[in-house]
Amino acid sequence: MMIKYFVFSAIISYIGSSAQSRSDSAKLLSYEDKVAVKISFNTNTENFVAFYKDSPKDVQTIFSINESLRTSFSIDYKLISATMSFTPSFLPGNSDNDLKGKSKYTDFKFRLFPGRFIQTIEYKNAKGFYIKNMQDFFPDWEKGKEPYFQLPDLKYQTFGARTSYVFNKDFSLKSILYQREWQNNSSGSFIPELQYNISLFKNKNGEVKSRETQFNLGIDLGYHYNWVIKTRMNIGLYIFTGMGIRWTTYRYDLQNSDTQNNRYLIARAGTGLYFGYNSETSFFGIKFNLSSNYYREDSSSEITNNNTFSVLYFGYRFPPPRFLKKYYNNVKKRVPFL
Repeated sequence: MMIKYFVFSAIISYIGSSAQSRSDSAKLLSYEDKVAVKISFNTNTENFVAFYKDSPKDVQTIFSINESLRTSFSIDYKLISATMSFTPSFLPGNSDNDLKGKSKYTDFKFRLFPGRFIQTIEYKNAKGFYIKNMQDFFPDWEKGKEPYFQLPDLKYQTFGARTSYVFNKDFSLKSILYQREWQNNSSGSFIPELQYNISLFKNKNGEVKSRETQFNLGIDLGYHYNWVIKTRMNIGLYIFTGMGIRWTTYRYDLQNSDTQNNRYLIARAGTGLYFGYNSETSFFGIKFNLSSNYYREDSSSEITNNNTFSVLYFGYRFPPPRFLKKYYNNVKKRVPFL
């Protein structure tokens, strides 16, 4: 059992060194007894692409939100992790409102780490889109001088969860993704992930209100490898592919149109590369990620959701305040698996 392993490692570490030092021979070093705070900046550009084959020439429409740099704050303690992300307007590239219109974005993630499972619950909210590829429709359109076509009332919300399982007990996904552990020896693991969420799309065009509801269920099969190049430095690499099913209900006009029900088969794939530095109290790193979702809406149109971004993060660990330890212990009495 992973919990027994951590207990055994902690005892050996305590005997061989002081309370704050850890044995170099341990395969996984846990920092869950400390509070970790992290700030990250990422260039997450989430685009929705519609592709139409029956037009005179192949045409794609790229819908994007007005953001170039997203900020996230995370806090971790014991088996619990929470993250909040938003796009502050004072950061470079987030204030092109005159050309791209106003956009709002927030998301919240809450994670639990029971054994080798990682359970994530998340909420995402975005409003205000623009058409990114204007020159495909208007060749004389000048970037940086003329405004993009804007959809200020287009909004989407996602409520979902993800469940991952790490097969290799000597591999730490917590190390390369969340910095909750440190892995002393290079190794990799096969990691399947089950995903399930509900997404709501809403738009208003004049007096016409449209709405689409999506329910998504899918599974990704991925492989992660953590290469420890020095005592405090590592490189992580992962690749995944997956499939899923999407059920949708759509009404073009909530007042006057009928509901359209559809079901689609989703294909997705992605990869990522991580570089990290870790010490007993501080850590930082950079990540690069690429993923793509694809499905055919009908015989003449395809939808692709591309997500490409990099992340720069900095974090610090410190002993938990007395009130936090007391509160956690009281909660643990009521929720034993924590």
